[in-house]
Amino acid sequence: MKQFVIAVLVLLQASVLVHQSTCVVFLTTHDESLSPQPSSAFAPDLSPGLQQGDQELHKQDSNKMKLVISLAAVFSLVGILLVCSLLYWVCCRRRNNKSSGCECGGITFSRFLNRSKTFEKRTTKQGTVALIDYNIIEKGTSGFKESNILGQGGFGCVYLATLENNVPAAVKKLDCANEEAAKEFKCEVEILSKIQHPNIISLLGYSTNDTARFIVYELMPNVSLESHLHGSSRGSGITITWPMRMKIALDIARGLEYLHEHCHPAIIHRDLKSSNILLDCNFNAKISDFGLAVVNGPKNKNLKLSGTVGYVAPEYLLDGQLTEKSDVYAFGVVLLELLLGKKPVEKLGPSECQSIITWAMPYLTDRTKLPNVIDPAIKDTMDLKHLYQVAAVAVLCVQPEPSYRPLITDVLHSLIPLVPLELGGTLKTIRSSASMDHC
Repeated sequence: MKQFVIAVLVLLQASVLVHQSTCVVFLTTHDESLSPQPSSAFAPDLSPGLQQGDQELHKQDSNKMKLVISLAAVFSLVGILLVCSLLYWVCCRRRNNKSSGCECGGITFSRFLNRSKTFEKRTTKQGTVALIDYNIIEKGTSGFKESNILGQGGFGCVYLATLENNVPAAVKKLDCANEEAAKEFKCEVEILSKIQHPNIISLLGYSTNDTARFIVYELMPNVSLESHLHGSSRGSGITITWPMRMKIALDIARGLEYLHEHCHPAIIHRDLKSSNILLDCNFNAKISDFGLAVVNGPKNKNLKLSGTVGYVAPEYLLDGQLTEKSDVYAFGVVLLELLLGKKPVEKLGPSECQSIITWAMPYLTDRTKLPNVIDPAIKDTMDLKHLYQVAAVAVLCVQPEPSYRPLITDVLHSLIPLVPLELGGTLKTIRSSASMDHC
């Protein structure tokens, strides 16, 4: 903008100088025409008719000169306005280009996508996403071999893949014939193509063929949080320590805050659970599986009830009322899993189940009993004051009445002081926490 103003001032100054020089030329010419004529003693006598004709010629020349000067001034002004308009347009264009990297803009893809000729970027009103050739996916998954399966969902499997340039990836295969699977595919690709955050899974691209649709994500080597708490990874030699669990909880809260507070309109995940929390090689947590996510949830009145038993908020389950507080409820359940090492719903018998909330509430509200029900893998490894604070946050998050639950921003601010400085929090520790580098 400063350059623009300087350019305008220079042009205006140049215009004034041109105008002044034109006026000087005009005055000089005019003075010459009005200079004293030779006296009658040296000049021949002119008749009155000739003198009158000379005066008329002088008047015509003067009028023509004024007209020329006026036209020149008008054209100069028009030229200056055009140049100024052009400079202003260029400045605005540069400013827009600098500020175009907003959080919810098109996703920035990995370098291999830019180098490869087999990936085609497609830009739509939803965002930017790479269309990947199906043959590359088939080759990268070794023909979708069973040994490449990383996990299984409601509508298909997730496969380990190696794409071009030896880029590791995870490929979700969805059945094309299933209408619900088609809806989830469309929803997930549209949302993930618009958002980008360190605690949200990154979309690398998608692909289709005659029978299936494929979503390609960044690979998360340490699989899901559920696997470490309740599945095959538990007891495999890698223990998720107390500091690591607090770091994971903080990462999830940061991801949810981004969805709720920094996306416009807000995004409600609607299926937050430990199996949808994926862990990279340093155990940084990322929220995944946006097939059921809803944009501007409170205004969507005709939503089909969806979610996972044990994580669904009671107001959504009973009345279909979906807000950001529904995600906060699910976050509270995940926090209880991190504390207690129990599943959200435990089977007591052939036809009897008990939720983690019902079972844990008497212990969470009694400080003398709480340390006795903590996950044995982390028992007696934390400051009890910190344990009580995390338990209090979990109790608030799973309140039956949504208005009693905190905003995810408040949860985030409550967790930051409990996470060591080197893991992204503000807690200063004398001894460094256990290393999280397991690549």
